Amino acid sequence: MANGQDVDIRGDILKLLMGKVAEDRYPSSTMMDMIEGIMRPAELPAYAAILMDKIEQDTYPSVPMMRRLLRLG
Repeated sequence: MANGQDVDIRGDILKLLMGKVAEDRYPSSTMMDMIEGIMRPAELPAYAAILMDKIEQDTYPSVPMMRRLLRLG
């Protein structure tokens, strides 16, 4: 960039998407697929925690969400 700062587009997009998944009651499977496609192994625990939190908060958790979390492990 012109200002000389490093740009981490992958990291920025990942942060944006993880924030949206955390905020949305029913996050988009497309967004979650994108996260899973670009996240690095070190970022998995934070993402898994977001999904676990969603499952814990829901009286009737989404079966696809639980399956998605299990696939990550």
